[in-house]
Amino acid sequence: MTNRIRRTMPILPISIVMQLTDLTARQIRYYEENGLISPARTDGNKRMFSLNDVDVLLEIKDFLDQGLNIAGIRKIIEMKDQPQNVLAEPKNLSDDDVRRIFREEIMPGNFYNRPNHRSSDLSRFYQ
Repeated sequence: MTNRIRRTMPILPISIVMQLTDLTARQIRYYEENGLISPARTDGNKRMFSLNDVDVLLEIKDFLDQGLNIAGIRKIIEMKDQPQNVLAEPKNLSDDDVRRIFREEIMPGNFYNRPNHRSSDLSRFYQ
């Protein structure tokens, strides 16, 4: 059995997770209600947590200590759940797409003398 499979197996009841994370049962249920975690359920509807769930709870706790709200934490978790190759893979743009982006985003930024994110990235090529 691989480490990845072991970390996803739901083996810990909420009482153990409470001890491991120093969170109350109410806090853990609240995070579940807000979609930050999704523990497995037994036939008796008892929550069972994996080691990955415990890691997420600890991250949530750290984010809250840093001052983030639940919506911000949810966004961070959603970004982590996206496949890495989707984030890193460049989009294939046609010449027409590049021209359209240039016209719509770069030229108006220079016209009003206020740089935008794309013009600042490309400024090193047009000096």
